[in-house]
Amino acid sequence: MKFWLKMPRGGRIPTTGDARPAASARSGWPLLLSNSPDFWRLWSVGLVVFTVRWLETVAIGVFVYQESQSAFLVAMMTMLRLLPMGLFGVFIGAWVEKIDRRLILILVVALMLTTSASLGLLAYSGHLMIWHLAVASFLNGLAWATDNPVRRVMIGDVVGGTQMGTAMSLDVGANNASRMVGPTIGGFLLAGVGMEGVFVLSVTLYTFSLYAAFRVRYRDPAPVSSIPVLTRIAEGLRLVRNDRRLAGTLIVTVIYNVFGWPFTSMIPVIGQSHLGLGAEGIGVLASMDGIGAFLGALILTLFLKPAWYARAYLGGVIIYMVMLIVFALAPSTSLASGALLLTGLGGAGFSTMQATLVYLAAPVEMRSRVLGILSVCIGIGPIGFIGLGLLADGIGAQWATTASGIAGLLCMAMTWSYWRHI
Repeated sequence: MKFWLKMPRGGRIPTTGDARPAASARSGWPLLLSNSPDFWRLWSVGLVVFTVRWLETVAIGVFVYQESQSAFLVAMMTMLRLLPMGLFGVFIGAWVEKIDRRLILILVVALMLTTSASLGLLAYSGHLMIWHLAVASFLNGLAWATDNPVRRVMIGDVVGGTQMGTAMSLDVGANNASRMVGPTIGGFLLAGVGMEGVFVLSVTLYTFSLYAAFRVRYRDPAPVSSIPVLTRIAEGLRLVRNDRRLAGTLIVTVIYNVFGWPFTSMIPVIGQSHLGLGAEGIGVLASMDGIGAFLGALILTLFLKPAWYARAYLGGVIIYMVMLIVFALAPSTSLASGALLLTGLGGAGFSTMQATLVYLAAPVEMRSRVLGILSVCIGIGPIGFIGLGLLADGIGAQWATTASGIAGLLCMAMTWSYWRHI
């Protein structure tokens, strides 16, 4: 399977801020360590956001299931975090081209901090309800929808095109590290302190993230285009339609987010109803996916070369689908944990290469727009969460998760003619 990159006009990707020339003979994480302080500030913001996301997702899932005994409502909490991507991702991608991304990043972190603080006060006063968590999940989803066209575009601009794969490996590694510690901490805090403890930690972490965002020195170049937002959106959609590499990459993203990722919302349900685990055990179980993903991202950071980008992306999705089926049918906690470890390894290949392939294939002037379209493809995930939640209430979380994984593998087979061009 061949993979090739089309460099933007001029043969080189320009850099700004603290970035060094992209054509440097050196590459890899040592260069990022020494030459890109703004990358590490942006990386720190992502690490905090990722950690709080997984911390709250597990705690909210356990809380909602204990209150309602509904797998559907548990799935809906995660779905609401994804919904804004599907609704607004393409508009955000075109809109941010005209605004200072650093300012947007600061406002986004401030929004998430305020949301967690409000939930913490409600939990402390004993008035926290499921609908509060639903509203907060949607607001956090709005913030999440900006990550690809804002923070990750800033990362690419700061480090340069030749370092983008390494930078994304490190960024996804932060996400995966947070998936190791976030669910475990969330489970223990929920069991020992309650929901208010979860949100107090979230506010503390967001405060650090806000400080890192303020310290970013990167500034966007002055806008030079007055093209309306809708026109820019149409241009981005035409580019994706006419570029087979972009189209194939986005199709695989849709399959993963509809049939693969939604299974994570069933981990608290399967852990509690099938494996008989408490909040602490569910937190540890959910963290196994993060451990595997962290190890996968570490391997990619150290060894992955551009010639293997497509293989890591596609192979990761297939491994993920197979292992989520094994998890759903696992008769013991140890086997379920091993399956989640391998879903993490597969997911690392997919998530690391997803933004990297899109960023490198898109022209410089259209990256925010195309990454906004990528956010929409991720945001289609609510369809999978709704379907999985309804199916789980009807036939059980185990069999619904199994059916979702099988459907994902079938869709990958049926769309081979599209993604073979990646």
